[in-house]
Amino acid sequence: MKISITIWGNRISPVFDVASELLVADIENKRVKEKTYISFDPGIPLELIRTLKQAQISILICGAISTQPAELIVQNDIKLISFATGNTLKLLNSFARTGKIEPKFMMPGYTTTGDLHQP
Repeated sequence: MKISITIWGNRISPVFDVASELLVADIENKRVKEKTYISFDPGIPLELIRTLKQAQISILICGAISTQPAELIVQNDIKLISFATGNTLKLLNSFARTGKIEPKFMMPGYTTTGDLHQP
């Protein structure tokens, strides 16, 4: 399974709409097999969709996100987990092991598995 996380330094970008870098991770047997980084322009959502599709991303994890890009991501058969927060690599390793977002990686007021928007 391949997932991507919007990042800002070593943390999950708090707002998708101003993020400009993705961490792409290949998860296999509950471990992170490979990581790469991709730059993107959040102001051009169709470009991001194309990038995610080319990289065969099945899940996008991010912080807060506006309705329009969230709907576009979901409409293109990519699962979206929004309102995540914290250290990127810690969240990534936890997600690889459990397949979900632990409560400590969620913004206050959101569910323990994140807001999972499914296509």
